[in-house]
Amino acid sequence: MAFSSRLLSKSRQLCSNGVVLQQERLIPVRHFAKEANRPVLKGDEMLKNIFLEVKNKFETALGVLRQEKITIDPNDPAAVSQYAKVMKTIREKADLFSESQRIAFTIESRTKDIPDARTYLLTLKEIRIKRGLTDELGAEGMMMDALEKVEKELKKPLLRKDDKGMALLTAEFDKINKKLGIRYEDLPKYEEQLELKKAKAQLQELEKEAFEAMDTQAKREEFKDEAMVEVKSLDIRNFI
Repeated sequence: MAFSSRLLSKSRQLCSNGVVLQQERLIPVRHFAKEANRPVLKGDEMLKNIFLEVKNKFETALGVLRQEKITIDPNDPAAVSQYAKVMKTIREKADLFSESQRIAFTIESRTKDIPDARTYLLTLKEIRIKRGLTDELGAEGMMMDALEKVEKELKKPLLRKDDKGMALLTAEFDKINKKLGIRYEDLPKYEEQLELKKAKAQLQELEKEAFEAMDTQAKREEFKDEAMVEVKSLDIRNFI
């Protein structure tokens, strides 16, 4: 069945975009069967370990997906919430990053060698855009205004190693957070909202893929008399 193969492919992709690993990111690994008179190289051993780790995470994800009921209905808040819970279970069992952890890791790796505050903020904006996140509150503009204020006071560009200058900037950021009603103790709530947003986007993609697969099949001669079922009535466990 065309739909089963496409949905299985889609379920495998779940494993890295919030779940396990996207197929296009799989690391190409050579066959590790023993060969006569062939020494085991450190690079081979490293690749073997990577392959085994990826394989274990993938199988863990599929194990969860085989047990949990997923309703492909991005317009149903309950279905979105359930899907997000399943994805969280997979992340916990397969030891994967949450979306916020993934973003934090990206920020850390991309900005660790940036010396000045201005480039740092511009890099944060670039990361946000690439991750498909929106600045609905206009916080970025406020942060740049705060930087302008601090640099004007210092009469020089602000470097991240300048403890005094960074303390002034942090104080300005605290004012912005207070103005926008953002509290550090609410960070878990913001993370949950982010995961729900991502879950809905993934369900929308699954819904689109499922509909396209069924529509393609419906056009085939042998299925012309069969009625197309609703996507939300499908049980993904039947296609894994």
